Amino acid sequence: MIDILFVAVGAFALFAGIWRAVRARRTGAGAGLAVSLIALGAAFCFLSNRAQQFESELYPSLGRLLSNLATMVAAYGIGLTVAEISGTRDRGRRTRLVALGVALAVLVVTFFSTSGLPRGVGVFDELYGTHPTLVVYVFTYTVYLGFAVIDIGIMAAVTIRASGGALRAGLALLLLASAFAVAYLAGKVVATIHALQADHPVKALCRGPFSTLPCTLDVGFPAVSVLLIVVGLTVPAVPGWAAARRDARTLRLLRPLRAHLTRRFPEIARIDAGGASRRERLLTAMSETNDGLILAGATPDMPPAAAARLVRDLPDEPDETEPSIETEPFAATGEPFAADVARLRAIARAYRGLEKTAAAGAPPSP
Repeated sequence: MIDILFVAVGAFALFAGIWRAVRARRTGAGAGLAVSLIALGAAFCFLSNRAQQFESELYPSLGRLLSNLATMVAAYGIGLTVAEISGTRDRGRRTRLVALGVALAVLVVTFFSTSGLPRGVGVFDELYGTHPTLVVYVFTYTVYLGFAVIDIGIMAAVTIRASGGALRAGLALLLLASAFAVAYLAGKVVATIHALQADHPVKALCRGPFSTLPCTLDVGFPAVSVLLIVVGLTVPAVPGWAAARRDARTLRLLRPLRAHLTRRFPEIARIDAGGASRRERLLTAMSETNDGLILAGATPDMPPAAAARLVRDLPDEPDETEPSIETEPFAATGEPFAADVARLRAIARAYRGLEKTAAAGAPPSP
């Protein structure tokens, strides 16, 4: 059950991270968030029991080290992402990076300086009393992660007041995830102190992620926290993703109408018809289509079906006597932009209907 939970949460984080990496490559933003999600996913995959059994064949308890390192890298990346959202990206950035580097180095050195590490699942509770290097290891990991989680929670709490919509929902989830993470770290500190004080410490086995209070703190809460982090970092991107989907559909719908108008009125075509983003390409297509409709004689108050018939009846070849038009870049400005999108989509849809009717051999409807 625990393996299924860890692999499922890890796979979800990896999928979200890869999706964000693809978007970051296309848009040039969000690379840090992609790395964070991929690191979180890797941490949970490394931590599953079956993965640790395999990793221990390479070096005893290697899976525990890899998981802890990946978790710390993910915490650093998430902190930078939240700082960017809150407008404090450069504040303390070098300090965070130095702290991460020192913490990673301490974990690696103390881990490989410890002899007699267990094979299979990397559980250190029975070794704290006889291996001081492992105490330093778990102390460094807990302190770094604690400060990182508290930093993320504070930035999310401060930023949430001035945010709204999907961003506010995402920050609220991050704040809740920080609370679960703090509870996990507090439980880890208590468990470590108890193991140091016990004469013969024995790690209790967990039958499920929420079977007992220690298991809930040690297994269930980290999984819930990561799940909330992944969802919280993904939710703010949903409106942009939905807008990009709408833009893509509008571009496809406008293509036949725009192509006919640019053949009939070549002067409306922009010198650079492309753009760095889909929104820029949409604005170019809308500007060209609007200019073409003006030259065709379609007025803004003309019904979409009538405007489509007017364009459909135009000859394909340009007329040398046609007047030219000064074209200006089209800009997206709230409600007027949305209204213009709706108008052009309606005309384009009606134009496509006329084209399909003509292609089927039937005369266009009057």
